[in-house]
Amino acid sequence: MLQARVHKLIYGPHRAGRNYKPLNRIELSRSAMLDNVHLLQLQHPDFSIMPVLKANAYGHGLEEAAEILNTANCDLLAVDGYFEAAKIRYITNHRILVLGYIKPENVPLVDTKRCSFVVQDIAGLSAFGHLRRPVRIHLELNTGMNRLGLRPEEVTKYLLAMKRYPNLELEGIMTHLADADNTVDNSFTKHQIAVFDRQVENILSQGLKPKFLHIAQTAGSVKVRSRYANSIRLGIGLYGISPLAPKDRYFGKLKALQPVLELKSTIIKTISLEPGDKVSYNGIFTADKTMRIGVLPLGYYEGIPRELSNAGCVTSGNEVLPIAGRICMNHTMINLMDSKLKAGDEVTVFSADPAKPNSIARLAVNYDLFSYSLLTGLSSSIRRVVIG
Repeated sequence: MLQARVHKLIYGPHRAGRNYKPLNRIELSRSAMLDNVHLLQLQHPDFSIMPVLKANAYGHGLEEAAEILNTANCDLLAVDGYFEAAKIRYITNHRILVLGYIKPENVPLVDTKRCSFVVQDIAGLSAFGHLRRPVRIHLELNTGMNRLGLRPEEVTKYLLAMKRYPNLELEGIMTHLADADNTVDNSFTKHQIAVFDRQVENILSQGLKPKFLHIAQTAGSVKVRSRYANSIRLGIGLYGISPLAPKDRYFGKLKALQPVLELKSTIIKTISLEPGDKVSYNGIFTADKTMRIGVLPLGYYEGIPRELSNAGCVTSGNEVLPIAGRICMNHTMINLMDSKLKAGDEVTVFSADPAKPNSIARLAVNYDLFSYSLLTGLSSSIRRVVIG
């Protein structure tokens, strides 16, 4: 009971929750996120841009990202599960597209006024069709991803089933590109586009008029040449990370994306070491001279990859401070080098500056890490703060 009261005091709606100063903090740049949306809109002026907020907004914070986007010119925000839509439906000004599967027994419980739904099968159509209210649905085509969606031979049966329910409106048709970030060969992407266009043409010929035709994510946005697509699902690019490698011929089109997130932490203790002293589990770091280390109160639980043990770094201004020893569940030690940093001072763990060695882009390249999982792995327990 006491533990629950303390949790509510610090993290709940009580005033102390807002005033409590956390040791770790994620800063989100409002201007960077809005500029990233604007960049895609400038490149595709006739397209609807659909920001994707699944996976806790790629680790950035679902509610915070939804609030930032209230001033963006978007028709829909996309999430994965309905639980995500429920969290933001009273925060966002936009309607929400739920990409993920909805169990038929849950259909009567969902908000069909604020949300549209990707419906994968006839059982789902039936469940939504039996509601006594309008429902906007998106049909997903399987053009080669072989994960979700209808194969071409399944589309006619699906449409016949949908037409049995007058309350169902086909608002959109979509597919998902499997190989859009291929740096040397775009042939499979072109194949998927061709399959998509043929199926869209078939569906349109039956008198249906979906508003949103979306095939491309961030990587595909610079490569897709579809006859029908008019919308783009902006995922990782929303957060300022390019999915394209520098050697990709289209890399320059996304070079202006601005990273949104910066992760900061606080030194909670400094320790003086003598030559031969070891640090953390398994003693993989040994002091070769008298030196100081700093202890940070975050580790792999908070989302710092263990692969960065004795290898990665944090920054403080222009100072680069190597990670010393094994990253722990909730602690990371850093070599303070010649800095004057002390307990209570802040350092940057993930930098929003792409040129810094602890930026998401550089970490991914230098340590063979996946930029998406670096972001989505950030614990929801870290406070997110919107700046700028």
